[in-house]
Amino acid sequence: MTRPTVLFVCVHNAGRSQMAAGYLQHLAGDRIDVLSAGSAPKDTINPMAIAAMAEEGIDISANQPKILTVDAVKTSDAVITMGCGDACPIFPGKRYEDWELDDPAGQDLAAVRAIRDDIRVRVESLIDSLTAR
Repeated sequence: MTRPTVLFVCVHNAGRSQMAAGYLQHLAGDRIDVLSAGSAPKDTINPMAIAAMAEEGIDISANQPKILTVDAVKTSDAVITMGCGDACPIFPGKRYEDWELDDPAGQDLAAVRAIRDDIRVRVESLIDSLTAR
């Protein structure tokens, strides 16, 4: 069986989707391929997201926000959106989930930690559902 691919999408691809991708890569290792993108990406990753993930031993500081493409959606088995509304193209047969999470933009580290912790629980559940035999 081929590895599943998960695409995380948020508006700026600078906080939520980057933290989710970092967790999925860290926790699933080579069992799942990970992509992230944004409908209107920023130039850099949110420094509070970087700091919050560093506390978990996960370095996302070298990541770059990327624009959402139709190809990224087409090649993914699961598309997880986080506040990007209708910006994500829909293809039949794909698994779609919308995670309602606060946007970490402009928030302090304590607030971003709470968002990070919520993301971790969701990512752990996602891994379980994608790797269950």
